[in-house]
Amino acid sequence: MRRTAPSALLRTAGVPALFVLLWSTGFIGARLGLPHSGPLTFLSLRYGVALVLLALVALATRAPWPRRPAAIGHYAVAGLLVHGLYLGGVFVGISLGVEAGVSALIVGLQPLLTAALAGALLGERVSARQWLGLALGLAGVALVLAGKLGQGPGDALGSLACVAALLGITAGTLYQKRFCADMDLRTGGVVQFAAAGLATAPLALLGEGWAVDWTGEFVFALLWLVLVLSIGAVTLLYLLIRRGAAAEVASLFFLVPPCTALIAWPLFGETLGAAALAGMLLTAAGVAMASRRAGT
Repeated sequence: MRRTAPSALLRTAGVPALFVLLWSTGFIGARLGLPHSGPLTFLSLRYGVALVLLALVALATRAPWPRRPAAIGHYAVAGLLVHGLYLGGVFVGISLGVEAGVSALIVGLQPLLTAALAGALLGERVSARQWLGLALGLAGVALVLAGKLGQGPGDALGSLACVAALLGITAGTLYQKRFCADMDLRTGGVVQFAAAGLATAPLALLGEGWAVDWTGEFVFALLWLVLVLSIGAVTLLYLLIRRGAAAEVASLFFLVPPCTALIAWPLFGETLGAAALAGMLLTAAGVAMASRRAGT
């Protein structure tokens, strides 16, 4: 019987589509929870709960813990970039007035940065077809969020925070691919959440006083972001990074803003016009083109 390659299995099993769906709900969860807590307090709680859950899973399954200081350091740096800087930037940006859709669009520029840097840093070849797909994806995202962009990007500091988030997820994707390829997702996740929490918690205490309004809406948002995003979606992201080229994986982020808009439609009454629907189709075509390797 012919065996299916791991990378092909990830595609045929629909893991990329599931990843996009789960990742998109992060903006929804932020919108639900941030009215009841400061952004850094919210994230500190999220990191702490995720750390405890992953540590219990690691102990129960006897997962191997990293022993080399260099490996621990690499895991911590990746965690600071993917969790601390990326999530911190998004949450702070939204809390300062940047709309979730605009925030998603800014972070949606990640595939272009990743593709531009992957060749130089990882030795990956980005074909002309992939570049064209990335350009189509960016155009599609702009169409989907054209109405939101017309309303302005929100607070200037919030926009800068979203740019910092863009840099964090781009650098984190490349760093994870380069230095954390052999990381156990259970114990490595503990190290990463610990690093992000140690960096975020003191800032939350000094700047926000750890104030939380423990409503049912906040608890639901917190648990959703911990279980579905911090553990589920991040695990899928690392599996995709491990099995595929960084530029290919990054192209999936173009689908996040349109998917977020679809989810927000029934939840918050945000409507989708003809331009938005056309943009979704254009984005899907761009991602399909950018995700294909040369010669396939």
